[in-house]
Amino acid sequence: MTMLHLDLALHQNEQVILLRFAYRKDWVELMRQLPRNRWSATLTCWYMPYEKEVLPLIYKTFEHIKDKQIDLSDALQSLLANKADPISTKEEEVLDRTAEITRFIKWMRSRRYSESTIKTYAQALRVFLRFCTSKPIAEITHEDIIAFNNQYIVANQYSSSLQNQVVNAIKLFFRVIENTRLDIDLIHRPKRAKVLPNVLSKEEVKLLLGGIINLKHRMMLSLIYACGLRCGELLRLMPVHIDSSRMILLVKQGKGRKDRIVPLSQKIIDLLRSYYKLYRPKVYLFEGMTAGTSYDERSLQQVMKQSVQKAGLLKPATLHWLRHSYATHLLESGTDLRYIQEILGHSSSRTTEIYTHVSTQSIQKIVSPFDTL
Repeated sequence: MTMLHLDLALHQNEQVILLRFAYRKDWVELMRQLPRNRWSATLTCWYMPYEKEVLPLIYKTFEHIKDKQIDLSDALQSLLANKADPISTKEEEVLDRTAEITRFIKWMRSRRYSESTIKTYAQALRVFLRFCTSKPIAEITHEDIIAFNNQYIVANQYSSSLQNQVVNAIKLFFRVIENTRLDIDLIHRPKRAKVLPNVLSKEEVKLLLGGIINLKHRMMLSLIYACGLRCGELLRLMPVHIDSSRMILLVKQGKGRKDRIVPLSQKIIDLLRSYYKLYRPKVYLFEGMTAGTSYDERSLQQVMKQSVQKAGLLKPATLHWLRHSYATHLLESGTDLRYIQEILGHSSSRTTEIYTHVSTQSIQKIVSPFDTL
């Protein structure tokens, strides 16, 4: 009997239902039939937005499977029993904290934090402050943080990534707030799992990109792989950022608000010219239905998902897999790690060094002692 575990989580600032099960090809196919489903490489499971119609839909999709059992977490059972939502972040439930959170948001904006970081920290802080709702902020102590980690994060089996987000938000918030009993330096982060980046082979990338008919879709995914771009970096590109004479691409305000240049091949420049002649973008290189507006991130994720399915790849590849694949293939072709670090926009060489663990170039040269028996 195969178990389908359903749980609640806060993922990418969105309340979601996690779906975990031991790998079965027929179950993966069922998952792909569910609307608005996504695969999370961070959580290593499927997830869907938490909405009232989602649970019945999941039950209906898997109802014909005889050798299965559906297991609901305590958090989900609590919701079904009409009890308080443990991770709800509705404004009316945190009105007593609104002033502090608003002040925190304004402080982050004044220091030019990215909107993504502001949204993530504000959401994480709401979750923690709601847990401590009976206590004035000035009286919150380290014991409250430990209790939150044990009674909320660990008890609900949420990821260390979520815990780390909350810790980051708490540390920053209490640096801003005065008259606190907390010693910021004593707040510890969770020990994070060492997860290797997911990588496609060159053959798989070729199969993926080769099956895309729509030129805009093929151009977007090709450029992510050809330049090792993050999704947001691609969607912020403008035609003026392409310098075909110098064969470089200027990435403006990437992660950490850093500019960088990335080399362009003649092959990708030719593809860009064909794309530009056909679409004639006004402001952004890749625009949505309305001229002058950037292409939607969720739509791009769907393009990737559909392309993976069409290519017949069994791996749950995401947009970021293309960036990982680019870095790994550069390393395997002999590119110096320092150049890869610059191209990817990594602040630390340690971040780039992780690709040495997934490169198969050196590993394939190792002869197993089994072969010499």
